[in-house]
Amino acid sequence: MEATSSTATHDLEKTQSKGSNVSNSSSTDVQQPYSEPKQGLMRTFFNTFKELEPSKEDADLLKNPDLSEAERREIALKNTPLQRGLKARHLQMIALGGSIGTGLFIGSGSALRTGGAASLSICWTIVGLLAFSTIHALGELTTAYPVSGAFSAHSTKFIEPSFGFAIGWNYAIFWMVVLPAEIIAASLTLQFWNDTINPVAWVTIFYVFVMSINLFGVRGYGEAEYIFTMIKMVAIIGFLILGIVLVCGGGPTHGFVGGMYYRNPGPFTHGFKGVCTVFITAAYSLGGSELIGVTGAEAANPRKTLPSAIKQVFWRIMLFYLGSLTLISLLVSSEDKRLLGTSSADAEASPFVIAINNGGVKVLPSIMNAVILISVLSVGNSAVFGCSRTLASLAAQGLAPKCFNYIDRMGRPIYGIAANGVVGLLCYCVASKHESTVFAWLMSLCGLATVLTWFSICVSHIRFRLAMKVQGRSLDELAFKSQAGFWGSVFCSVILVLVLCLQFWVSLYPIGAEKPDVTNFFQNYLGAFILLGFYVARKLYVRKLWEFTPLNEIKLDAGRSAVDIDLMHQEIAEERALLASKGFLYRTYKFWC
Repeated sequence: MEATSSTATHDLEKTQSKGSNVSNSSSTDVQQPYSEPKQGLMRTFFNTFKELEPSKEDADLLKNPDLSEAERREIALKNTPLQRGLKARHLQMIALGGSIGTGLFIGSGSALRTGGAASLSICWTIVGLLAFSTIHALGELTTAYPVSGAFSAHSTKFIEPSFGFAIGWNYAIFWMVVLPAEIIAASLTLQFWNDTINPVAWVTIFYVFVMSINLFGVRGYGEAEYIFTMIKMVAIIGFLILGIVLVCGGGPTHGFVGGMYYRNPGPFTHGFKGVCTVFITAAYSLGGSELIGVTGAEAANPRKTLPSAIKQVFWRIMLFYLGSLTLISLLVSSEDKRLLGTSSADAEASPFVIAINNGGVKVLPSIMNAVILISVLSVGNSAVFGCSRTLASLAAQGLAPKCFNYIDRMGRPIYGIAANGVVGLLCYCVASKHESTVFAWLMSLCGLATVLTWFSICVSHIRFRLAMKVQGRSLDELAFKSQAGFWGSVFCSVILVLVLCLQFWVSLYPIGAEKPDVTNFFQNYLGAFILLGFYVARKLYVRKLWEFTPLNEIKLDAGRSAVDIDLMHQEIAEERALLASKGFLYRTYKFWC
């Protein structure tokens, strides 16, 4: 108390001395009281980029020389100063439609052409089941361990650091490449209305737009995705209603469609190989679903908001993907020439636009094209968010340069955003005549990123459950349990390995090729070798062949969001009691959502 009083007195005397100097400096002017100069808006803005220092407690913890490398990683991840600014409504919208983009609206066209009408329902159903089980496994892990980077951090904790390093960098590179690809897709989408304007102008506008959103921090990302997803949801629900009307012959042409395209040209175009080829397109379209786990570290209350958001993934798969693609398979022929667009981003190659045009409906094709444009920008926005947070997580674990863990006062991993922005400048390749070739090889770097990321999530969940069992821990400790359970993750792991094997086959021997096609193989399978390269490179760097933590030595309480199990059970019991007091319809809604 005496020290505090002395300091305060000294500060007061110093202030009074300053005030005296000010008053004596001018004998003719009216004396004004001394006040600290106010900061202008620009200075205030630039100050937000200063690093947010960790708390003294966190800094003291990390200075402890007795900590192991794994324990340091846990502390650094748990205390990454990201802002918890995402509310329940943000998470729900991100879960429902945050990743709906070119994979669904445009990529489904190439899938229809390659595999046939029936392949859409078959492949998206199987991949949808994989996504459902994987996201539930991720939800269980993220609710228990809401750390920066989610699955890359979980891979490091439950599998080994080298595997977490490889998965994290593979995922970061995936989003780095997606950003310029989506910006180019947005610029080409506008050619649906006007193809006389140089696409470089649109690329510049969209690049500045996407990067600006992420400079507003996590709240900017959340609000943007909330608006984007609302528009996408309304558009897809409207398309579902319109599609049913058109199939039944209620459109302007009054022609009953039914299942005529299943009879001619038939349900499959290239047999079993065509169906196998569609699998990766389906996985790409559902890629980004795992972003709901990345948002866990920036959710206001992960234990309450994440489970509800995770459950809504089921409805996105069933309603938005399977529902709309089933109607597409009925309304558009797999032999339609318009599906053979010169660019994968060509809006006129979208089966959604083709279906509406076939029905003779005016104006709506332009509206759907506008929705495609918004969806493309939404995925670009998610790309910057996903990449920067993954890089921050890797840096916190010591698996990336420390600069990427620089979090500013607004909670932005600014160096990660900057790195994504630099790679995003590749969008100006749109001005080159070799643009399609450049991006074919860029996308090859991460063509299997979704499959490999889902595999890492499932394996992490399997080892988490096994560690719980070996250490005699009860599943009642978990605030959220995967509805697919342990065996759901086992099933997913097996099927994903099978998908990788089938993709190896169709990449080496593509449709119509009698001999191995080396170029096609590396354009479709290079991502697996990139992952293997990262894994081996770190092994050689650390010179540790075996880094797997035995199940009985995995520190299950380190990094947990709710270590006080009794308090958590009390909160859950109170929530269940409150739910039991509600009506039947509300209880049913909360069960599914």
